[in-house]
Amino acid sequence: MSGLPRIAALQMTSGLDVGANLATARRLLGEAREAGACVAVLPENFAFMGRSEAERRKVVEAAGSGPVQDAMAGAARELGLWIIAGTTPIALPDDPRPANACLVFDDRGRQVARYDKIHLFDVDLPGRDEGYRESANAAPGRAPVVVETPAGRIGLSVCYDLRFPELYRRLVADGAEILSVPAAFTAPTGRAHWEVLLRARAVENLCYVVAAAQSGLHPNGRETYGDTLVADFWGRVLRRRPRGSGVVMADVDRAAQQRIRRSFPALSHRVLE
Repeated sequence: MSGLPRIAALQMTSGLDVGANLATARRLLGEAREAGACVAVLPENFAFMGRSEAERRKVVEAAGSGPVQDAMAGAARELGLWIIAGTTPIALPDDPRPANACLVFDDRGRQVARYDKIHLFDVDLPGRDEGYRESANAAPGRAPVVVETPAGRIGLSVCYDLRFPELYRRLVADGAEILSVPAAFTAPTGRAHWEVLLRARAVENLCYVVAAAQSGLHPNGRETYGDTLVADFWGRVLRRRPRGSGVVMADVDRAAQQRIRRSFPALSHRVLE
């Protein structure tokens, strides 16, 4: 081991059975911890990929309590691992739609941060009879979130957020050194844009990017792209897993990152905000 903090991105093919998905997540989290990770990132919708809004409504949890939140808190505590728990639907007091919430648990099982996905996927895919209206079933978040972890300061984002560089500028302005991107990218958009967008966010912000993806065919008929990866602050892909469930690991060298930020100070050369 290098002595550097190690971060993990987990790839899954989640389905309709919350219990089975949580068991897979727990197994992968255990593998990550055994391999030396201090922080692990799960993909978007890791606990449930449903076929309808009615099915999704059944798995919405109240803030602070529920099977998914309890399972993640327990796994974090038992493994001594920080967990960035992809997303799960969390009820809101003032909107019938839940938030698509990314919850962060520390190594004692305490929820220490929450980010509600800001940019919702309301698109029709070019050249295909395939469209999505995420805002029909989820309420958008408003606030960027950066959380201090043993691997460094992590700026939270989710999937479609990746297309909005202004969010990442805000995260870096708030101190982010690492950007987490839990995702369930569609196969067509993933083939076209996934890697180039992740590496662009790494390069322009001189940040590590940790992208945990859904991969493959799901019971709801959707195909997700996969290609879970970790890129460094120079845009180099350090580790990746193109398809199938598994764990991607990389060490975080913050001293090297700070040296690059000092010698190549693009972040301080910004003129337009």
